[in-house]
Amino acid sequence: MDGSERSRRLQRVYSAKDNRELAEGYDLWAKDYEDDMLSLGYSLPAVAAGFVGRHVAPGGSLLDAGAGTGMFGGILRVLGYGDLVGIDISGRMLERAAKKGAYRDLRRMVLGEPLGFDSGFFSAAVSVGVFTTNHAPPGALDELVRVVEPGGWVIFSVRDDVYRDGGFEEKQASLENDGRWGRVTMSEAFQPFPAGNTSHLNRLFVYKTA
Repeated sequence: MDGSERSRRLQRVYSAKDNRELAEGYDLWAKDYEDDMLSLGYSLPAVAAGFVGRHVAPGGSLLDAGAGTGMFGGILRVLGYGDLVGIDISGRMLERAAKKGAYRDLRRMVLGEPLGFDSGFFSAAVSVGVFTTNHAPPGALDELVRVVEPGGWVIFSVRDDVYRDGGFEEKQASLENDGRWGRVTMSEAFQPFPAGNTSHLNRLFVYKTA
């Protein structure tokens, strides 16, 4: 697929005005999403998997929040994480993820709304490529912390401009000030697309829940 078509699909989800438009955009993109992202050299799932491997011991249950087509879950499964649950706003994306066979369970849920899991249900929650322009809000972090057991892990990426200007820096600090988690590490800002522009710089964060 030519670059203009890829750009149009990306722009559709970045310009979504609400969750309905966002879900529709990803439903329409689901069939071509992985091919498009891989053709752009998308490295965020592989880099994030390194952070998970460094901090989260295999054996527990992991939530892939914003699982999409299962790119990240497929990597985690190869690394030995066998108890994976994925959620996403797009049913079509989840249909693609199911074909990978990496997940124990897949459910359509919306980050920023209450998640249908008991408190402390997971050993870790991971979210890659989700906290970006016109996507999940900073308030979604409250639920990720809630569904992870005390002493568990929340590992996620945030687009750097969204981190600084979209309320994430303040929200992450608030959760720390409230004693709900502690920051273990924050990566330098890096480019997930080799030929992209600097507005797409991302950071990865690792927090341990209290």
